[in-house]
Amino acid sequence: MTAMHHHDYAREDYRLTTVEIFYHSFDNPEELRSLTWQDYDLAPDYPELRRFLTYWSRHIDGVIHSVRVEGMETSGQARRASRPMPSTAIH
Repeated sequence: MTAMHHHDYAREDYRLTTVEIFYHSFDNPEELRSLTWQDYDLAPDYPELRRFLTYWSRHIDGVIHSVRVEGMETSGQARRASRPMPSTAIH
């Protein structure tokens, strides 16, 4: 995959997406931790997030409990005010 510049994301309607991932600690499975992940992604399928979650499941020991997606619109002149997107559960 080639790197995209911010203006390329705007043309493709990608939006800055913030995700909170809740996962069980490898050392203490009863403990629930969270991680914030942020990248440009394309709703509603979130291909970049899904790629990251696939990587996580293959290479990171913490078991994912849930994923909460939030984002900000950043592309286009009409969206310059950056309206928040509704929160969406993925996992």
